[in-house]
Amino acid sequence: MRRVRLHDTRSGGLVELAPRTPGRVSIYACGPTVYGRIHVGNARPFVLFSLLKRFLEHEGYEVTLVANITDVNDKIYDAARAARRPSAELAAQMADAYRADTDALELGRPDHEPLASDTMAAIIDYIAELVRSGHAYAADGDVYFRVRSDPAYGSLSHRRLEDLDQGEGVEGAERKEDPLDFALWKAHKPGEDTSWDSPWGRGRPGWHIECSAMAEQLLGVGFDIHGGGSDLVFPHHENEAAQTRAARGAELARLWVHNGMIQLTGEKMAKSLGNIAPLHEVLEEHGRDAVIMYLISGHYRQPLAFSAAELQDAERGVRRVRDALRRMRAGRPSPPELAHHSEAFFDALASDFNTPAALDALFKWVRDANAASDRGEEVGDGGLREMLSVLGLEKLAPLRSAADLATSDPEAMGLLAERERARERREFAQADRLRAELRARGYEIRDGPEGSELIPAHER
Repeated sequence: MRRVRLHDTRSGGLVELAPRTPGRVSIYACGPTVYGRIHVGNARPFVLFSLLKRFLEHEGYEVTLVANITDVNDKIYDAARAARRPSAELAAQMADAYRADTDALELGRPDHEPLASDTMAAIIDYIAELVRSGHAYAADGDVYFRVRSDPAYGSLSHRRLEDLDQGEGVEGAERKEDPLDFALWKAHKPGEDTSWDSPWGRGRPGWHIECSAMAEQLLGVGFDIHGGGSDLVFPHHENEAAQTRAARGAELARLWVHNGMIQLTGEKMAKSLGNIAPLHEVLEEHGRDAVIMYLISGHYRQPLAFSAAELQDAERGVRRVRDALRRMRAGRPSPPELAHHSEAFFDALASDFNTPAALDALFKWVRDANAASDRGEEVGDGGLREMLSVLGLEKLAPLRSAADLATSDPEAMGLLAERERARERREFAQADRLRAELRARGYEIRDGPEGSELIPAHER
């Protein structure tokens, strides 16, 4: 088990991961607000924390990953009103679309994906405790958090109180004791078609309290890693941390890990800016392997440029790995002389999950493996497959054997075997017909000295 260090936003430096429970890591990552199809920028935290979980499991930890879905929010009300649809219906449809779009990444699902709408009792109890303890106050059906009641407020975002703006505009300004205070509960307003009963009247929660309640309900207080995009540090995560200190007298999370934004035309990619590339469209055009390769090509804490050139670079990297795998013996151990590249790969991930350095080690492994193959040496793919699996790229290995095809496409396996028999009988017209049939099924055949292999057409 390697010594894993991650950058903690609160302390501003690398901190060694020391789980609350030895051998078990708990992660909460803020998910999307579901008022439209997600863009490739929304996919970055999904991929980051899915792969961080894979790496930690590789290192021997048991990992619980929670990624919420915000389905009660001003943006949902606004989008539903514009579409003349019930807000709950729109949120449910977009939540389903989010799951489908991220399923296409084929990285698995988080262990828990709570909905704000299903956590309402816990949210209301949380607010009631803050009111009871004097950290919050009710005003005409709204409830606000007293920011100045938390001496540590600003410690996560490293901002001074006098420089803060909660981003709530003029809404509720006349009801606040202090402009710094933020909403925990919002009274029902005309045009809002969904609300809940509470001790302060019908209404619905503010955004920040939703995540505090969902995270605590599933992971408790003091869980190991709280993640999300860097745009959430303030006010969202600052407010989450403050609420928990006030209500529970403890820190919500031990480490705060934030990913940089994906930038299109020099700005962060965001639905509100209209400069988005929908994830499902990017996946359809470039394939899931290239999208994942692209998303891990830059360090997670840094902004990542989005352009056709960046995706084409990722596609070239994918082809390079596929071509190397085709030259290797499937299921065989790797040559010992390549082991130092594998060690460098995993050491890079242990040092603030440095995926660019890990990819550099992986491609050096590929380079040296190709050189060994050129010398006529037999190279097994075991070490490369281990690295690819941690990065979610295990599907790069080509379909090359009957065993592979038996589980993925048994009919294609039968057609390939039939074609091989036709070739042996020198029935070339029949062999060509079977090749055409396989092509219609989405495969190309590559004939080599060790026999024939099927390659999905999109992997050529």
